Amino acid sequence: MNQNAPGGPGAPATWSPSRKDMIGCALGPPRLWYTLGQGIVNEVYYPRVDIPQIRDLGFIVADDKGFWVEVKRHGDYVVQPCGAGAPVVTLTHHHPRFTLRIGICPDPRRDVLMLEVVLEGDSDLHPYVLLAPRLGGSGDRNEAWYERYRGRHVLCARQGPFALALAARSEDGEDGLMRGAAGYVGENDGWQDFARHGAMRWTHAQAGPGNVALTGALPRRAVLALGFGSGCRSAATLAFASLSHDYAHVVDHCCAQWETWHRVWQAQFPEVEALERPLFELLRTSAMVVKAHEDKTYPGAVVASLSIPWGETREREGGYHLVWPRDLVETAGALLALGAHDDARANLRYLIATQHADGHWHQNQWLGGRAYWTGQQLDETAFPVLLAGALDAHGALGDIQPRHMIRQALSYLALNGPVSDQDRWEEDCGLSPFTLAVMIAALVAGADYLPPAERDLALELADSWNTQIEDWTVARDSELGQRHGIAAHYVRVGPRGMLQDRRALNEAIIVNNRDPQPGLKANGHISLDFLQLVRYGLRRADDPLVLDTLALADRLLKIETPHGPVWYRYNEDGYGEHDDGSPFDGIGRGRPWPLLAGERGHYEIAAGGDPLPLLRAMAASASPAGMLPEQIWDGRPLPECGLAPYAPTGSAMPLAWAHAEFIKLAAGRARGRPVDRPEAVWRRYRGERPASRIRFWTLAAPAGWIDAGCRLKLLLPRAAVLLWSLDDWQHAHKTTSAAALLGIHPVTPDWTAQSGQTLRFTLRWADGSPNTPEYRIVCG
Repeated sequence: MNQNAPGGPGAPATWSPSRKDMIGCALGPPRLWYTLGQGIVNEVYYPRVDIPQIRDLGFIVADDKGFWVEVKRHGDYVVQPCGAGAPVVTLTHHHPRFTLRIGICPDPRRDVLMLEVVLEGDSDLHPYVLLAPRLGGSGDRNEAWYERYRGRHVLCARQGPFALALAARSEDGEDGLMRGAAGYVGENDGWQDFARHGAMRWTHAQAGPGNVALTGALPRRAVLALGFGSGCRSAATLAFASLSHDYAHVVDHCCAQWETWHRVWQAQFPEVEALERPLFELLRTSAMVVKAHEDKTYPGAVVASLSIPWGETREREGGYHLVWPRDLVETAGALLALGAHDDARANLRYLIATQHADGHWHQNQWLGGRAYWTGQQLDETAFPVLLAGALDAHGALGDIQPRHMIRQALSYLALNGPVSDQDRWEEDCGLSPFTLAVMIAALVAGADYLPPAERDLALELADSWNTQIEDWTVARDSELGQRHGIAAHYVRVGPRGMLQDRRALNEAIIVNNRDPQPGLKANGHISLDFLQLVRYGLRRADDPLVLDTLALADRLLKIETPHGPVWYRYNEDGYGEHDDGSPFDGIGRGRPWPLLAGERGHYEIAAGGDPLPLLRAMAASASPAGMLPEQIWDGRPLPECGLAPYAPTGSAMPLAWAHAEFIKLAAGRARGRPVDRPEAVWRRYRGERPASRIRFWTLAAPAGWIDAGCRLKLLLPRAAVLLWSLDDWQHAHKTTSAAALLGIHPVTPDWTAQSGQTLRFTLRWADGSPNTPEYRIVCG
């Protein structure tokens, strides 16, 4: 056997496509998560759900005489789960000369993924396994080799603190790796060997460091064990131990664990039994998907997706295997709806542990709390407050004391809202109806955990922002509205300039994922985000403004599929493939999102309708094994790109948030109300717009106008004296800030705004810092 493969470091590394056939893990101690796509194993994550360790593990079937088929590229296969809601499947690949069955099951006892391989058909054919390590989440600096250890052959790889070992046994219990080789990807890996020779000819024993791959020859019936550890010997020991079990026994054990977990929540949610069978099965699968995205080193940490959008195009560090606080709370809400209180409590504990001292959370983060993207999205600071309130409303807080977390979060919102640097789609700065709804709900729900004076301030601020939602986010007599006969409508995002000038909605906006720019004005940009106002009880479902905006959004954003309607995020969205099917590369064209059918379904519940057609529409977008995609394709068939009408695109699948939305919609239909509507918010507003006469000013959101009859309250980060005048400083007044509430120093000048007045003021800081420049607020 040749010892070292030439040709390093190999081709640039990539990941697998994001369209997954299935994802899963075992319940209990094992720290391993697997994904399937294209009929083979894709990324396997270990020892945390944010660290992928391989690109894929696939198979070639060959006769060693020139005939060979890589089953991933052949693409004729079916996926058969062992039962709805269990992450154990059998993949069956069909070819005129053979049938290849691959059973896949995570070992419930060890950090090992087990596979059962059965090749039937032409007796001249044999299976070969192809393994592409990406240890530590990277294709660089990996080392791979084939060796004999403790009397068995193993395929091994290592990089830094991570290692893997693949072992196999034959049907009669003997060593199942008959031959093995290592090579560099694109140079002398197993696929290149078959492409050049029609057989396995290369016998390099090792390769690396670089982008490496492993190949092994198998008997026609074999069980494989892919183990992970801190070293190859420890990984091999785990793999050997797993191989000592009968594969069927491992399957039974894993399925029994999951069935026990499902029975617990089903006992809390008996209404599910009335669901149509396909919807009930998708509900169980969705529950499994949400649970299986949770980490075990950091209990309660849930990543957005075990997929890497358009991963086959390049190697990206982040993908969607990161924690977004918003997605985490959305999935926690689904667990609460199922009655899985222990799981939702773990989510809140994780959020409390990763909150910053000033009260906010990262836009997204690795499990340990290190930021990946560093944008500011204020809804992500508000959502954890709502989770605490929801747990409390279910009597499920346990021994968690959330007051400090809530107080810090509300302080951050008060000082930094209502303008968010990014909306929930992580793109545009401004005043989003969705973000406003979540922040207002958090202020109201969180107020119950504050002492009286701070509670009053939080509720005052909530009422004020709630009163001004339409001032900031409603376009009247816009060109778009006139074209459709709509006098007024909510916009996707009101520009930051709305705080200074009511005409700012007429300004052009930047759509960050489009080039060239579509030339949209803010008053012509529409989304379904305003529906959160109804879902959370801030506006009535039959509010004329809501109805008109809904009619406009349906005309612009709804697409009818053979199975029901689905919606785009917003007009002129660019997050998706290009029209020719090429992957999103920073720009593209946005495609329909099935989870928005779920959000539309919650509106139907609030309006007294039945969301069953929307549940069915969501279910129709799922893969055969029940994975819900982030987006579906709305163009012509492009088989060369793997794109078919109304089928998943190359973005994320499964998306945990989409599965959570399906769960909550099913629960909401059964209970007759949106299940994540905060009770405190509903009690306070019941869908009615308040009439607060207080207007707030902060350094982060310096309002430039005020309505007549309103009073002004400034919220400052530290003590100060307000110097103010109504007559261009001919007469000056002083008002000292009050004692801190929520860590904030309020200042309320003795002034009620009258039409035509202009308030001029500066701030003199108590700590001796330089005075602020002059600010102006006009009443008129």
